[in-house]
Amino acid sequence: MAHVSDTITTPDGSCPVQLFTPEGPGPWPGVVMYPDAGGVRQTFNHMAAELAGYGYAVLLPDVYYRSPGWAPFDMATVFGDAKERGRLFSMIGKVTPDVMATDAAAFFDYLAGRPEVRGEKFGVCGYCMGGRTSVVVAGRLPDRVAAVASFHGGGLVTDTPDSPHLAADRMRATIYVAGAENDASFTKAHAATLADALAAAGVEHTVEFYPAAHGFAVPDNAPYDADAAARHWAAMRQVFGSALGG
Repeated sequence: MAHVSDTITTPDGSCPVQLFTPEGPGPWPGVVMYPDAGGVRQTFNHMAAELAGYGYAVLLPDVYYRSPGWAPFDMATVFGDAKERGRLFSMIGKVTPDVMATDAAAFFDYLAGRPEVRGEKFGVCGYCMGGRTSVVVAGRLPDRVAAVASFHGGGLVTDTPDSPHLAADRMRATIYVAGAENDASFTKAHAATLADALAAAGVEHTVEFYPAAHGFAVPDNAPYDADAAARHWAAMRQVFGSALGG
């Protein structure tokens, strides 16, 4: 597995990124992998490398680069520690839908300029907060996103004007959303609203639930579920394979 560390200039500064590619000359379809609220860490390096092994050039960005030098979170304790929880939510708050879109444009430009990457349209995938980012980006940059895979993402349907589902009529990607059971951030009612919006817009989509808790796909999350994680890899390979090749 080939691995390059680099920096992408965005309107807000310099974003550290890692690019994982299969061995060989390529080029391959490009995918941006958005981490969960814990940000980029070793478990996501492994996940990006695994996805690359299926035939993709996978870009893993530090979505918290606006907080330079940020200390990694301990996912086992962060939500039970008031100080760490406050730090986490402060950083999450900086990643607004507008920020997601401007960052994504820079990420896609970077991928388009890499010799390892083919094509001008890309896949996006994400977990938790990154699952929401993936859907937001599909609505904000529809000409550049061919496929979305969102896993235990929250906030896909809200009562605010920037709710991701309200941009369904602008989306042109194939959309795959896998929710977690008993997850207040993405309920059965939210799923129905999202699916209805995508259907009304004529967007090819799948919205379903896995019998696992929020965080099921990320190995260092306490609710990690090996069966659900295997299912998520299979689903992602299917949606990206269909829309991007690979």
